[in-house]
Amino acid sequence: MHNVRVGLIGYGFSASTFHAPLLGTISGFRITAVSSSKPELVKKDLPEAVVESEHSILIHRKDVDLIIITAPNEAHFPLAKEALEAGKHVVVEKPFVLTYAQGKELIDLARSKGVLLSVYHNRRWDNDFLTLREIIDSGRLGRVFTYEAHFDRYRREVRDRWRERGIPGSGLLYDLGAHLIDQALVLFGNPQYVIGDILSQREGAQADDYFHITLKYDRLRVILHSSMLVKEPGPHFLVHGDKGSFSKYGLDSQEETLKGGGRPGSPFYGEDSEENFGMLVWENKSGLTVRESVRTLPGRYQDYYKGIYSSIVSGAPSPVSAEEALNVIAVIECAQLSNNEHRTLPFPL
Repeated sequence: MHNVRVGLIGYGFSASTFHAPLLGTISGFRITAVSSSKPELVKKDLPEAVVESEHSILIHRKDVDLIIITAPNEAHFPLAKEALEAGKHVVVEKPFVLTYAQGKELIDLARSKGVLLSVYHNRRWDNDFLTLREIIDSGRLGRVFTYEAHFDRYRREVRDRWRERGIPGSGLLYDLGAHLIDQALVLFGNPQYVIGDILSQREGAQADDYFHITLKYDRLRVILHSSMLVKEPGPHFLVHGDKGSFSKYGLDSQEETLKGGGRPGSPFYGEDSEENFGMLVWENKSGLTVRESVRTLPGRYQDYYKGIYSSIVSGAPSPVSAEEALNVIAVIECAQLSNNEHRTLPFPL
């Protein structure tokens, strides 16, 4: 089996919780080097990896084929550009970049170099999203007219971390918003119009901690919402079609499992608690209303890197193309402008 040698840039929460553990479960990947200011943490988890203090040294190592960028959002573009120019395959943590122009430049560069460029939109493989996709595809909801996705948290205090500082790429929209937008685009494609409402609600907040985005598609309305001040969350998904409705509470379990040391292949990995199973109410062929609890399909974050391996080794389609990730950034930019100008905007701008 062909080994894909990996260099990780950054070893914070994302790299240590998601990327390194998942790569360790897939044959064909080997993490050879990590760029980090915390070598003791890297060596604890990855004793065979070389730790570099400078990302440029890691990027230009001859024993690295794939660069995975888990640095703060503002650094995604310059790091990815340097790695692509060095002829490396690149995976960027979401969000892809901060602007459409940056993303387009990287896509053109990757194409000219003949290398893979992908973005880690892992929540396409959330257990609840996989379940929702199956229900929509089954036709039991009929034609979907309203889709709501909420990703809410409760945290009154503003933390001193880059995600909550007043710097480019910080805030909830680039963070959780990128996930919700990507899922919506997977289901329904690009919208015709975008309405954005984005603000900071908490005392002392420097970055946005609330957003409410509406994507308009003919008679379909997609509502994407997130807030840091929700003590009692409602449904994560609420979808209505002309034949039925589906509601789903709770979030995918994989993040908590990975944080606790669990891995794909371990018992109950990616599974959901029965109390969080979704509720489907639909009309069958006899015209009778059926109300049923829907067992959640297991989540599969590992499928992203299985797809990346196939893309690099055999030229298979990327599990998340850079072009798809760029559409997410385009929606974010459109929502920001809509919020600033207090109006509905056509998409794309």
